[in-house]
Amino acid sequence: MKQYSFWFVVGSQFLYGPEVLETVARRAEEMAGELSKVLPFPLLYKVTAKTNQEIADVVKQANYDSSCAGIVAWCHTFSPSKMWINGLASLQKPYCHLATQYHVEIPNEEIDMDFMNLNQAAHGDREHGFIAARLRMPRKVIAGHWKNETVRRRLGDWMKAAVGVAVSREMKVMRFGDNMREVAVTEGDKVEVQAKLGWQVNTWAVGDLVREMNKVSDGEIDALMEVYQASYDIATDNLDAIRYQAREEIAIQKMMDREGCRAFSNTFQDLYGMDQLPGLASQHLMAQGYGYGGEGDWKVSAMTAILKAMGENGNGCSLFMEDYTYHLVEGREYSLGAHMLEVCPCCAAGKPRIETHPLGIGMNEKDPARLVFEGKEGDAIVVSLIDMGGRLRLICQDVHCVKPILPMPNLPVARVMWQAEPSLTTGVECWITAGGAHHTVMSYDVTAEQMKDWCAMLEIEFVHITKDTTVDSLEHDLFLSDLAWKLK
Repeated sequence: MKQYSFWFVVGSQFLYGPEVLETVARRAEEMAGELSKVLPFPLLYKVTAKTNQEIADVVKQANYDSSCAGIVAWCHTFSPSKMWINGLASLQKPYCHLATQYHVEIPNEEIDMDFMNLNQAAHGDREHGFIAARLRMPRKVIAGHWKNETVRRRLGDWMKAAVGVAVSREMKVMRFGDNMREVAVTEGDKVEVQAKLGWQVNTWAVGDLVREMNKVSDGEIDALMEVYQASYDIATDNLDAIRYQAREEIAIQKMMDREGCRAFSNTFQDLYGMDQLPGLASQHLMAQGYGYGGEGDWKVSAMTAILKAMGENGNGCSLFMEDYTYHLVEGREYSLGAHMLEVCPCCAAGKPRIETHPLGIGMNEKDPARLVFEGKEGDAIVVSLIDMGGRLRLICQDVHCVKPILPMPNLPVARVMWQAEPSLTTGVECWITAGGAHHTVMSYDVTAEQMKDWCAMLEIEFVHITKDTTVDSLEHDLFLSDLAWKLK
């Protein structure tokens, strides 16, 4: 993944004289350097901006620098906000207003008018905040001392969301065939999605993939088999099935890399010329950071890749998921999530096993190899991007993943079990009311706040189902949201 950085732009003015401006610049550079040691991406001090032209110039440079993922602004002194208008109005990168100050405490003996003129961020940040509100700009405001751990964590989380925007704007999705027949939620307006999110979603024939598979050498397959053996337990004697999955993986990866794609989709209804639906192949590609969507679901494919990029080390624990069935015993309600074959092993509680079993659906001529495992415990979110006709809506629900309460020895797929907020039944009612899809991205790394930030940066609707959500409150919020978005 591209090496992203963020630009630190500090506001001031000429009124205070050269000594104050030199102090502001020196402190800003110090702060950026110290923060870069603890933030997930470098924060580069760029300028102490004192004029309309300086601000417009640095924004223009940020817009056209593909490695710049966003701007963090702060006003050490008073910076008249009219001179920010031209720059902010043209800003095309995510924007965070860090409302902080250099010192922690008010120094009782030292404070005088010189100190006040130099250290008036409380004054400057309010002036700066007004103009962003007046321009109706999407932004993140983080207040607190720059050495505070919570401030640093929140700034780092915002950075990851901004990187998710950068990845989104360069996203290419390779579709092998179309989506599953007659399914509504996997459809969508690809032109609108490209205009709004930047995604380029195009189709390649399954025959193109088969031709690429036929070019894969035995040596390439042998090398990937060694990776499989080192990473997973081989729990089948059908090595030919595993080698076939390796052939599929190598071919898919070559095609994606050649076209600059970060995500792909396929469907079990269109496997002409292939013996197996890619199971292990898709799972291992996802483990390397690629996105995937089953049944031609290109939206969840791209979102999987984006959330992975937002996670820890640029490939966090985010995975393609589907709600399959419920455990509705009163007081012990759980969702069981799985898919036919394709759940990323990043969430595995133990070492995954490679198994082969009949699939019983689709055009498979032979039993596909796949990874089988239980998902790990932990707090997570599930998200679904849907096309509402005229706008996009991202639905996010808080969940708590648990060790599966049943061994399910005859279920030959990876599985995750969770409790949904505010409860399983109310959560289901809320999810269905909001129009959430059956395919989701589950993430143990990315938070709901980060997804809210991501939506704000891209100016799409965000719906959050939490422990406090009720069906009535959600219906009211969705009604108001419909009215507000129609006015946009």
